Amino acid sequence: MEPQIRFCTSADGTRIAYATVGEGPALVITPTSWESTSFVLEESVGGSFFQSLAQRYMVVRYDRRGIGVSERERVDFTLDADVKDLQAVVDHLGLARFALMGIFHLGPAVIAYTARHPERVSRLILYGTYARGQALTRDEVKASITSMVRSHWGIASRTLADFVAAGVEGDLLERIARDERESANGETVANLLEMAYETDVVELLPRIAAPTLVVHRRGDRAVPFRMARELASLLPDACLVTLVGVAHWPWFGDSDSVIQAIFEFLEQEQEPVKRQHVSAKEGPLTILFTDVEGSTALTQRLGDDKAREVLREHERITREALKAYGGAEVKTMGDGFMAWFSSATKALECAVAMQRAFAERNASLSAHPELVEGGAGAASGAPTEAIRVRIGLNAGEPIAEEAPDGRGDLFGTAVNLAARIAAQAKGGEILASDVVRQLVAGKGFTFVDHGEAVLHGFADPVRLYEVRWHSEPVEGQA
Repeated sequence: MEPQIRFCTSADGTRIAYATVGEGPALVITPTSWESTSFVLEESVGGSFFQSLAQRYMVVRYDRRGIGVSERERVDFTLDADVKDLQAVVDHLGLARFALMGIFHLGPAVIAYTARHPERVSRLILYGTYARGQALTRDEVKASITSMVRSHWGIASRTLADFVAAGVEGDLLERIARDERESANGETVANLLEMAYETDVVELLPRIAAPTLVVHRRGDRAVPFRMARELASLLPDACLVTLVGVAHWPWFGDSDSVIQAIFEFLEQEQEPVKRQHVSAKEGPLTILFTDVEGSTALTQRLGDDKAREVLREHERITREALKAYGGAEVKTMGDGFMAWFSSATKALECAVAMQRAFAERNASLSAHPELVEGGAGAASGAPTEAIRVRIGLNAGEPIAEEAPDGRGDLFGTAVNLAARIAAQAKGGEILASDVVRQLVAGKGFTFVDHGEAVLHGFADPVRLYEVRWHSEPVEGQA
């Protein structure tokens, strides 16, 4: 199954190189950024990864414009240009319907393509990618990277290779860096990075109709794990698979786990789902999101296994509170939960109970020094880290989606706003929208006005209120 490089022409006349390997249903996989298909398909790099996928699928790979063996002259550094490259390949191959996998900097392009062509994408896989390039890193880091790429592409290629192939050493790492230099010049790469940092497709996420698999390694240094959580929370029909490891490219590290996740997702029966508005006579639903503050730093500090033990404590406390107050868990996103309540009062009581439970657990650590790092508790594997959780709530009438297996999901503006409110909270804080505050008027809760906040994806500012929970009694507390 040796792949051969072929060519097609995009709508604007750009020549795009592509390769196929294997037979079966089509699985189109984008480049990650500026690596060349001709290099990645080599056995010593990613060849075995694609050969494994090709046992069941016709795998399609291509070089974006300006990269590798595609037309090297690139003047259009826009998201639309990347979408045109993908469009050219699938049209040339006559693919009426196919599975699509977007990796790293090409994730936004496949999100845009899928939103524009829902009839063609049967299933969507987003690996190690993001919706908001601006949130990838700090502005000063972006400026430093692009400056180094432009002025010292040789040194920069080695640095970037170490990011995408963390754990790879020696001759292979040097070959990756050399291939990056041969695949594109420093000016092109710098322009692509600047484009990536400005790309934002968050507003397209609610329009994605295809079932979506979000796969991310928790220790990924190129794209922080929090960005995978954001993707999964804002997509209408998403499943988040969290893998251990630090390598960004899927064909390094534990690639078998990536392949298995892809196979399981693509081979699920594609039964239709029923979507409907939640009945208005039942009143608005209150949506609650939790998020563990500093989870990425926690993993880097403790390692995957011990960090997972700490996060299980978050899961245990959250699920116990949801059960006690009648909350329905929608999904968990690694270090966060989404849940709904038919009663805004119960939702706030649950949020308060959660924060008090986390506070009591954290206080018990300082009260028992034998449990801190280096003590007997630590040696026995007991979770020793404090857990600080953000909680955000909003109420409205979301869209309910019910699958044949009985599992459901909620999406829409009410859900998106709840997720954004949670992101505004600090660890140990509960933030709620004005709608929630009005629904529980007279119920004994104490609110502190935090003023208006401009939330990403919302045109109008949103007034937020902090719910005090440290000492105030909560009416109806179980």
